[in-house]
Amino acid sequence: MTDPTARALRLLSLLQTHKFWSGEELAAELEISPRTLRRDVDRLRELGYPVDATPGAAGGYRLAAGAHLPPLLLDDDEAVAIAVGLRAAASASIEGIEEISVRALAKLEQVLPDRLRRRVNAVHTNVSSMQWGVDTATVDAGALAVLALACRDHEQVHFDYRRRDGEETRRLVEPHNLVSAGRRWYLVGWDVRREDWRTFRLDRLEAPRLGGVRFRPRELPAVNAAAFVASSISAMPVPFRATITVAGRAAAVRRLIRYADAKVEAIDDEACRVQIRSDSRSWLATVVALVATEFDVVIDEPADLVPEVKRLGTRLRAVATRSA
Repeated sequence: MTDPTARALRLLSLLQTHKFWSGEELAAELEISPRTLRRDVDRLRELGYPVDATPGAAGGYRLAAGAHLPPLLLDDDEAVAIAVGLRAAASASIEGIEEISVRALAKLEQVLPDRLRRRVNAVHTNVSSMQWGVDTATVDAGALAVLALACRDHEQVHFDYRRRDGEETRRLVEPHNLVSAGRRWYLVGWDVRREDWRTFRLDRLEAPRLGGVRFRPRELPAVNAAAFVASSISAMPVPFRATITVAGRAAAVRRLIRYADAKVEAIDDEACRVQIRSDSRSWLATVVALVATEFDVVIDEPADLVPEVKRLGTRLRAVATRSA
């Protein structure tokens, strides 16, 4: 890359991508000599960008925090992704994020070229998000930012955590990744003191603080962080369970109750067995009723779920009678 201006913009874009670059890595990315790299860094400094340099064999460059936010360089796909994400964030369970997202989106869309604005509108208008009612368990946006930085930079983090049983604990964690699961946010990380992988709900987490200690990432015992969270959730104890046999194909039943905490296993091509978990017996009855709207169902266990389903049926018949 021979054009100094284009090279400086490319250098700025690279510095905004990672917290730290070695001089060798940057020179290789830009296909220039270390001497030319130093001149380009000086050019960015003259333009007001705070680029820190660390000398020595292990030295390198990073874009430091300055007195103001420097212009961000985004390619087309990045700009579209951010705009769509900001629109979706208006309904996220992150404390105070709605107003902030709308404000940031207004600034971004003001400078988007028409071709990108059309792409953003096409994606947003053809994707719908289901709202599951009011959820008071919101996540602090500042805490989310601290944890995201710790995941990115492989830095230990301290925080206070309230367990399921209400016990307050203090944790030291090597964060791996953040996972959004519907209304909930989870942190997957290695608990240093317990020497094991853990999943933490962010609405139970308080005052996360960077520990200032970098760590070498460990291998997660799952395909990815989302799979690890899904496995952790399914392993959590719940007070109510039910097993039903359904005269329907497993794939069709799975689609029908995809939002329930349920496991569907095929018996043959025309029947399946469904294991349902819930915090309430009435919700078990509701899931059974939902399946029964499309398929014949037999309750295998527990026996005391049968009266609950009958009670639900009576209430539904009463609704139908009043509405006739």
